[in-house]
Amino acid sequence: MAGVTHLPAPHTWHFVENEAEIASPALLLIQERIEHNLRKMIEIAGGPERLRPHVKTHKLLPLVERQLELGITRYKTSTLAEAEMCAIAGAPDVLLAMPCVGPNGHRLAELALKYPATHFSSIVDDEETIRVLASAAQQHGVDLGVFLELDCGMGRTGIAPGQAADFLVHVIKDTPRLLLRGLHAYDGQVHDEDLATREEKCAAALAPVLAFKAKLEGEGMILREFLTGGSPTFALHARHPDRTCSPGTTVLWDFGYGDRYPDLPFLPAAVLLARVISKPGPNRLTLDLGHKSVAPENPHPRVRFEELADATTVMQSEEHLVLETDRAHEFTIGQTLHGIPRHVCPTVSMHGEAIVVRDYRAVETWPITARNRKITV
Repeated sequence: MAGVTHLPAPHTWHFVENEAEIASPALLLIQERIEHNLRKMIEIAGGPERLRPHVKTHKLLPLVERQLELGITRYKTSTLAEAEMCAIAGAPDVLLAMPCVGPNGHRLAELALKYPATHFSSIVDDEETIRVLASAAQQHGVDLGVFLELDCGMGRTGIAPGQAADFLVHVIKDTPRLLLRGLHAYDGQVHDEDLATREEKCAAALAPVLAFKAKLEGEGMILREFLTGGSPTFALHARHPDRTCSPGTTVLWDFGYGDRYPDLPFLPAAVLLARVISKPGPNRLTLDLGHKSVAPENPHPRVRFEELADATTVMQSEEHLVLETDRAHEFTIGQTLHGIPRHVCPTVSMHGEAIVVRDYRAVETWPITARNRKITV
């Protein structure tokens, strides 16, 4: 029996009028949804000045430029390439939220030399990291900002609030060319679906950090910024005016966070365009969407298709994804499907470019600016 082609209905959110021109697999970005997410971020934070969004999700120069237009002046990054991307966009304030080891202290100092209009900072949780930054800053004749990284329960990086952390604060303050900017506490271990549980765990995680902060300020220590949280706890931290918030996934969103956090008003804005390349059985469809095109670290489903939300994944290899569905007969070879990734951040970095969709048409291509670990420095 001949297949029945089911195209996306005109003006469904994932409809792309000229998608026949787009080679698959492809990463599509729906500009109207990105705009919605950016404005919701600002609304929840209470203003752009409360935000230091993480750019690791999108790694895109045009998105940093758009956030600057909306009044967001501070940014958080995971790599030096992301930090340089923000400086290229003209961001006044960039934090590298990774301890600098090996040559990376010198690379950060070189960025400070190359982009004098941008103030660069990094995090530290050890005296050796402070020495690396200090040596680089002094050799290059630049000032580098420093945030003390506090462990609030995740156990990944950071030092527990207490006497050893207090010692590091004073080392930073007394080191030439290093400027103490403030405290950084990431509660990535708090990701409960239930909002009340998330609230309770977020408050418990921050309690020792807040006590430590109060002690420092009571002794006259000037902390210019208190940077907390990620996307799951973003709205909780936003309630407290003394905190800067650094959500990242909120810009593009995904179904992993969408399913877990219905209390957060963000929309999936990144779509994976795939095509049926084979029908190897009566109830099977093979798509050109392997684990080189969508983040593979989670169990299946790693991608959820708008046209086949209940399809079961049979297998996935580097370039292929095999689905099982009773509706396979409805789809034809070459037909497109539109998938939402479970985890958008590593999915973006698997693509060299993104196709921007505006008013239901693919209108331009954006290179994934900071996909590689280095731009120039």
